[in-house]
Amino acid sequence: MIHIWVLFMIFEKIKTIPTSEELLDKAFRRSTRTMAGKKIDGPTSRCEANEAMLLTAANILTDNLANITRMFPNFESLSPFYYDLANILIGVDEIKKSLSRIDWASSKIHTMAREYVGKIRGNPTPGDTRKEAFGRISSIINSIEPDLKLLGDARNILRDLPDIRDEPTIIVAGYPNVGKSSFVSYVTNATPEIAPYPFTTKGILIGHMVVNNIRYQVIDTPGLLDRPMSERNDIELQAITALRRLDAIVVILIDPSESCGYEIKDQIKLAKEIQAQFTLPSIIIGNKSDRDEFRKVDGVDGFISTKTGDGIDDLVKRLVEMIPLPEKEFEEPNPFGY
Repeated sequence: MIHIWVLFMIFEKIKTIPTSEELLDKAFRRSTRTMAGKKIDGPTSRCEANEAMLLTAANILTDNLANITRMFPNFESLSPFYYDLANILIGVDEIKKSLSRIDWASSKIHTMAREYVGKIRGNPTPGDTRKEAFGRISSIINSIEPDLKLLGDARNILRDLPDIRDEPTIIVAGYPNVGKSSFVSYVTNATPEIAPYPFTTKGILIGHMVVNNIRYQVIDTPGLLDRPMSERNDIELQAITALRRLDAIVVILIDPSESCGYEIKDQIKLAKEIQAQFTLPSIIIGNKSDRDEFRKVDGVDGFISTKTGDGIDDLVKRLVEMIPLPEKEFEEPNPFGY
């Protein structure tokens, strides 16, 4: 089985995507150096030097373009979680189209270079023919500048995706500003941005905690609002992807003090909808029990304060008990007794 974190490591192999200007500058500078190293003492050597210039530039461009297409993973082999995230944040079809155009440009330049090599040989003005070839090559490279930019943006986004691993997982969900990031920060080594305004968490953040020598990953998701799926923004859809695609348990945090800016009835409604829509085991926990305006409400499985730490140890113990640990693989007994 290919583990999800192995697939994640593929993104880290994607190097910086050059611009069309950078590609052309690299190719033509190398081409000029090739000409400088040639001894020209007649028509034949002049043709050979221009041919070498053209092939050098073309080979550099085709190799660089081919490398770009090879660096990106086969998206059909990605886990559903990473596929969905890539689709939300960039658009998998758009990436595929750009990669296809890069591949087309590489093949077109290769074919064109061979065509112009034939025109250069025996030509009394090989420099003019080579310059014509360079002009057409430049047009091809400039035409894929939007694709290079899209792939460069995709590369930066994909490399920043969270490192989700195959280990016991806890997802923290709920309305904005109910204390999700504070909870993750309290129980793990994560340091998410925490502030008293909605949608502080712009993407999925990961923290880890160790209980009884077992490491658990705790996922801080962006805040969700109680609205139809079609109206959710890209930030919210990342939370939905985690709930839909990961094997985990879910802590749905609510804020009975309503200091988050949302009424408790709407928070409870969202919590119940999460439980109904997703098959993951879940519990509803009221946060901010330290606040004067806090009040206990029905339909909640417990209460905590991420400010004072009250109730969090008991909650963590309860969450750990909810997660079935993977069974140890059966090992054949050693007939020699060791």
